[in-house]
Amino acid sequence: MQYIIDSHCHIYPTGIARKAVKAIDTFYDGLPADPYDGTAETLARTGRESGISHFIVHSVATKPEQVSHINQFLAEAVSASGGRFTGLGTMHPDARSLRKDLEELCALGLKGVKLHPDIQKYFANSTGAMKIFELCEDKGIPVLVHTGDFRYDYSNPNRVAEVLRTFPKLKFIGAHLGGWSVWKDALRVLPDYPNILVDTSSSSFWLKKEEMKEIIRAYGSERVMFGTDYPMWSQDREISFLNSLDLSGDELEDIYWRTCKNLYDITLE
Repeated sequence: MQYIIDSHCHIYPTGIARKAVKAIDTFYDGLPADPYDGTAETLARTGRESGISHFIVHSVATKPEQVSHINQFLAEAVSASGGRFTGLGTMHPDARSLRKDLEELCALGLKGVKLHPDIQKYFANSTGAMKIFELCEDKGIPVLVHTGDFRYDYSNPNRVAEVLRTFPKLKFIGAHLGGWSVWKDALRVLPDYPNILVDTSSSSFWLKKEEMKEIIRAYGSERVMFGTDYPMWSQDREISFLNSLDLSGDELEDIYWRTCKNLYDITLE
């Protein structure tokens, strides 16, 4: 494999990283794996050991007042990475300064927006979220969105479909193959929308190989990106699972790096 880009990585400041990782563990009622520590330094080191060339990093603001501070941290992590990180900024739909927040994250050099409706506690098609999508569509900025959760209805396929219909030019990335834990529902609804891409993060533990292969081919490899959901899963395991799916070499090139490189205009050396 020429390159591997990890399109889905959460990072946190060293001082709060352990607390943040524990919060993720609590949100998901306990992870079936020992997570990494959530720092940028560990991501770069363990990723390099696993053969990963580049990382898309982000974090999520649970309150509007956190947005600016988190985006500054992400921009600093990107700057310190020696060209190995591309950053996505955070926004919050309850903020009164959405346009300003987007302009500021772009000025910091961040290349997109990450939203997590299920943690931020809003519907993906709520008024505030739709305003964010509208602004991002206007600027041509990609938006990575956590999608799906059988316990809630914040980001399930019916709500994502409304976003895709309303903003047909939006570059929308549905994390976790478009619907974590509700993959069958997502598969029935989402692949027909040409403006959705998906990533493979936090899916392989629950899906059988043939199920994951079916989902990838429903979207087409040119709309699929490899992602580990760092710090939650073993990078080696995620690579090994994808390699075991009996996909073609061209499909793997798309998923591992080509789709992501084209989306974020990444320079790989």
